[in-house]
Amino acid sequence: MEHFIFASQVQFRGLFQMILVLGIGGSFPYGFHISVINYPSVHIRKFINETWIERHGSPLHPETIMLLWSFIVSVYGIGGFLGSICCGYLTTKYRKKKCQMCTNLIMLVAALFMAFSKTAKSFEMILVGRFLYGIGTGFSLNIHPQYVGEISPKKLRGFTNSTVAVFLTLGKLTGQVIGLREILGSEALWPWLLASSGLSALVQLVTLPFFPDSPSYLLIQKGNEEACRKAIRKLWGEGDHQAEIDDIMKEKVTMTSTKTLRVLEVIKERSLRWQLYILMTVMTTLHAFPLCIFQIYFYSFEVFHTAKFEEYLIPYVSLGVGLCECLSSILCVSLFRLEYTYTWFVFCFSFSAGATISIMVEIFSQSFRPSAFLIVGCINWMGLFVLGMIFPLIVVSDSNWIPPSSLQLCPNTKPAQESPRPVRGAAVGLRSNVAGKNSCFDTCPGFWSLLFPGVLSNATGT
Repeated sequence: MEHFIFASQVQFRGLFQMILVLGIGGSFPYGFHISVINYPSVHIRKFINETWIERHGSPLHPETIMLLWSFIVSVYGIGGFLGSICCGYLTTKYRKKKCQMCTNLIMLVAALFMAFSKTAKSFEMILVGRFLYGIGTGFSLNIHPQYVGEISPKKLRGFTNSTVAVFLTLGKLTGQVIGLREILGSEALWPWLLASSGLSALVQLVTLPFFPDSPSYLLIQKGNEEACRKAIRKLWGEGDHQAEIDDIMKEKVTMTSTKTLRVLEVIKERSLRWQLYILMTVMTTLHAFPLCIFQIYFYSFEVFHTAKFEEYLIPYVSLGVGLCECLSSILCVSLFRLEYTYTWFVFCFSFSAGATISIMVEIFSQSFRPSAFLIVGCINWMGLFVLGMIFPLIVVSDSNWIPPSSLQLCPNTKPAQESPRPVRGAAVGLRSNVAGKNSCFDTCPGFWSLLFPGVLSNATGT
């Protein structure tokens, strides 16, 4: 067994190297930006207020500062949404490798905005940098799972797909480690903390040109069988890979009778109905919980501060959460080496969603894959933006509020101050929060009225 593992590592050395390069600039930045933004939150809010005083001679209201801070955090989701929308069309037209390299350039520009925001005394540069980071990760989070699935042979595809989650959690953990005040989380160094993501983009920009396009792209889209065989030898080593090439040829024959479908065409296509059902099931079960968890990463300082944790302990508590998540992802990858992996799947399904987002690589052919990932990305990023905007209100709310979805899953669970309906409990929490004057809702009432129709009007008396 050990000899087989060693032989596999030697044979597929090129594949493992490319997995590392794709991960560094793929899902790694997504996880990094999920966790790192929380650590300089106090310094950034102070910087916003000081900048405003220098410009206008008067400080901002704390609620307005919180609103601006929430938008800085959440604009990442808007950028990701735009990146996801553009990704499907651009990767089909210009290939995944070229698009990923252009994404690295966007990330480097964003890093420059972050690095010099404090020197320029402009919190708007943080906003722009965060938005550009969102666009970049919107691209890379769509490209990475597709690319890594296409460069791997069938027998290793489960392993390679799971590395997407590993690099995502490594990104979170890295952001939590370098965000400590002893490293880059201090008041003097926080701009460089936010700009440090540019290093991973630079590494991938320099190294990715040395690796080939995916074999399926070279054979199906370019029609170059010789380049396909050369890429396979570089990634998978010498050996008999004719069976894999035959599978790609079968897919090419199938695709000659079909065209690359856009999102609306994929939704209307009857032959893809079951794949869409699976996609929506995975989205509703798998993404609902992580999106809520991501808000804990975004606002962990506010959450733990509200929970009466000592301020100096909060970064280390967050680091412990990230370390556990990272170890869990690595453990899941190691399970693929065991026999009877389907029994482990049942075990995992007993306490979590089971299937991961990488299942989209398996159930959609190459012509439908960009549109499928576009649907997944848009729902994910918009959920991230909306939850990022409303989560601070839940944290600072005086009421004991539980999301309605949690009450549906646990019908015997009730808020400490029971209300007739979960939505009514949310309304009570919001009303108690906006009862005072000059709240953040007064700053942009139209936006909040769209999010909470009928609630804010009663709370503010309008």
